[in-house]
Amino acid sequence: MTRYIKLILVIMFIGVSLFQSEGLSNKQQDPNPYFVIKAYDKYGYIDKNGKLVIGLRFDDAWSFSEGLAAVLVGDKWGYIDKTGKIVISPQFNWVDDFSEGLACVKISGKYGYIDKTGKYVIEPQFDGNGNFSEGLARVTIGKKYGYIDKTGKVVINPQFDAAGSFCEGLAVVRIGDDKKYKEGYIDKSGQYVIKPKFDDAGNFSEGLAYVKIGNKYGYIDKTGEIVIKPKFDDAGDFSDGLARVKIGKKYGYIDKTGKVVINPQFDGAYDFSEGLARVKIDDKWGYIDTDGDIYITPRFRWARDFYGGLARVEFSEPFYAYINRNGQIIWDLTDFISKTKSEASACFDSGVAYYNKGAYDKAILDFTKAIELEPTFSKAYYNRGNAYDNKGEHDQAILDYNKAIELDPEDAAVYNNRGLAYYNKGEYDKAISDYTKAIELDPKYAHAMIGMGLVYDLKGDKEKAKYWYEQALKNKDRLNQKGIDLIQQRLKELEIDKR
Repeated sequence: MTRYIKLILVIMFIGVSLFQSEGLSNKQQDPNPYFVIKAYDKYGYIDKNGKLVIGLRFDDAWSFSEGLAAVLVGDKWGYIDKTGKIVISPQFNWVDDFSEGLACVKISGKYGYIDKTGKYVIEPQFDGNGNFSEGLARVTIGKKYGYIDKTGKVVINPQFDAAGSFCEGLAVVRIGDDKKYKEGYIDKSGQYVIKPKFDDAGNFSEGLAYVKIGNKYGYIDKTGEIVIKPKFDDAGDFSDGLARVKIGKKYGYIDKTGKVVINPQFDGAYDFSEGLARVKIDDKWGYIDTDGDIYITPRFRWARDFYGGLARVEFSEPFYAYINRNGQIIWDLTDFISKTKSEASACFDSGVAYYNKGAYDKAILDFTKAIELEPTFSKAYYNRGNAYDNKGEHDQAILDYNKAIELDPEDAAVYNNRGLAYYNKGEYDKAISDYTKAIELDPKYAHAMIGMGLVYDLKGDKEKAKYWYEQALKNKDRLNQKGIDLIQQRLKELEIDKR
């Protein structure tokens, strides 16, 4: 039990982390692309010159697609246009990008589709979702996958155990469970063009798709004929006439005849995008051109594909930047922070950066400077409390949380973290009181529910522990998968103990 409680505690604190990872996916080419940035725990957008065009005011944000971008305000998702105006009010539990004029949204546990005015074109009714591609969207009814058209009519009956989007007229489908299955391809009538016989299969791109037979990858054409024999240990889609493949422990690239044109030499590799591919040499990422020449020297901790002429790169978490095709930094987090906030805010955000690197003493110094500059800066007290708590100085942490609550008594996160500090001190009744207040302020605060479960677990009240763990799982959209798995495992253990 102790091992799971320790792991769950890690998940709890991650849940209120100052910086969380964000994803940037490739979109259809936009002549005036915007790029997502995150600073001060808020999201905004810059243009291709690094200019802030939509301010930092969202709790999460995705890239623009078809002129609109999904943004999170509080715990609800909506959409903005490129002026930053909210054009579809935040009301959804989850959303996807617009694709072919429609976006999939989730509300009350079901998926449906809206148009760009926010009007439901297809009412929420499905158990799973997919974007529209080539006029059809993958949906789940029960545990089976099928496809609908833009009126919501089911045009391919749910019958597959997994399915992908249509690409170049065909879609990958799977028959069988996760342990024993085969994959093949259907056309838009739902008929098999290539019967399920592969152990893995990719989307068609530039006329070819990778497939796995046994433990090797090769490529087929749209008739299902093998045109490049399975001999690779991994494979990717064709882009710019080239596909990445793995031979042994190294990645290289082949052409459409299967000839190796860029020798396997990379420790990691991705598909080409805008003529460049990101590759890993030792522990650093850089970019090559289609001739295999190093275009941007590997020097990044992580890198993403080029889109709209820029790519996001990371030097060290959470410090990231956008570079152009010459490798020049167009925008970086550190420079942005130094230019766009008051001195107090700059000290605060420097503290956040140190905090996320585990440099708690330096973080405390910066939060203290921020407090001295702005005594009513409640977030500075709160985050300094987090730093003290991580150092094991729980009494000092509680003093800072007390001040943060005095300045902002409606902040559920402060009560949650003060509850965790009391928990760490063994003052379980006070921890319960704070967790209760956090849940009162935020009835879906899953991390506070986990805290309640942990306290009752250690107090020996297994029934109450079980109740709060179950309540947390009812709000699992507020948790990451690791946290969900740990809670579920602990519930199983409690059931075994009960027997």
